[in-house]
Amino acid sequence: MDFALSEESEAIFDMARDVGMAEIAPNAREWELQGTIPKELWPKLAQLGFGALYVSEDRGGSDLSRLDATLVFEALSMACPSVAAFLSIHNMCAKMIDTFGSDDLKARYLPDAVTMEKVFSYCLTEPGSGSDAAALKTRAERTNDGYRLTGTKAFISGGGYSDAYIVMARTGEDGPKGVSALIVEDGAEGLSFGGLEDKMGWRSQPTRQVQLDDCPVDAGDLLGDEGHGFTYAMMGLDGGRLNIAACSLGAAQQALDMTLDYMRERKAFGKPIAEFQALQFRLADMEIELQAARTFLRQAAWKLDTGAHDATKFCAMAKKMVTEVGSRTVDQCLQLHGGYGYLADYGIEKLVRDLRVHQILEGTNEIMRMIVARDMLRA
Repeated sequence: MDFALSEESEAIFDMARDVGMAEIAPNAREWELQGTIPKELWPKLAQLGFGALYVSEDRGGSDLSRLDATLVFEALSMACPSVAAFLSIHNMCAKMIDTFGSDDLKARYLPDAVTMEKVFSYCLTEPGSGSDAAALKTRAERTNDGYRLTGTKAFISGGGYSDAYIVMARTGEDGPKGVSALIVEDGAEGLSFGGLEDKMGWRSQPTRQVQLDDCPVDAGDLLGDEGHGFTYAMMGLDGGRLNIAACSLGAAQQALDMTLDYMRERKAFGKPIAEFQALQFRLADMEIELQAARTFLRQAAWKLDTGAHDATKFCAMAKKMVTEVGSRTVDQCLQLHGGYGYLADYGIEKLVRDLRVHQILEGTNEIMRMIVARDMLRA
């Protein structure tokens, strides 16, 4: 087995890391204080192909493997996991449009998605349906021209910020088979937003409820086939879980690198704290866990790329493992910084806050365990 990255994959990682350190890292703290990400950033990333990572080349996309995409998110998260995770959401939407959209729908939406002149958000979760996403209540009633949407979506990254939304709504019976996916553009009649959520982490991402009140949607803005929306949403989540795991991995690696530098300089009892064996053991434990997590994540991405029968199980396992390793690592890095780690100037406390939500979104880690256990029992 060959665990080495190809030269092309290493170049992708290096390119993402370099643009992240140049364009994102110097501004990450300020964007967090402002509670937004300047839209001028996205076309800069799109010029490198990061706005359409898995969109087909004939539609202007990069058509990367899922493994190479995880490298992009790992590298960008070394600059800011909040920004990187938002880019993952946009890419999930672009992939859904490319895979399931009609030729007309692709022609209307993909060019601006590829260049990130338009930013897309994903609307599945509702106030009463989080882990039980198939219980969503937002309804799309048929009309002569298309549909009218009524309902509320919760915890939407980019709510009131994005240019368009892929909304999962009920067009038929209860359960997953009654759900369809529709595109709603910003400014649509009946589309409004709740107040800005005051969050623990990911504070640079504007997060609001998305409210639909008899919102008209043309029939041509139905994504794919009616009644297949939940299937489309779940197919996108395998890759999304890999991406959020990669965001945890990159941020944790950055925290560990910062901690190594700090420990070489910080002195206690007459010598650098890096020379204390008890603290060296902590460093070793973090390195072992991160390397194991990195290998497991890349194996899961390889399975998704090759269409392995157990790809969904491995994506769930990787998401659960890597996000928990990431949170443990940044917490230990804060501890090794002592009181300085608690100060915003050192950048560690932000990573602790940002990574905590990774165990909740894209399916909670409890749901990841359910996916794994059910697969084991079926076998």
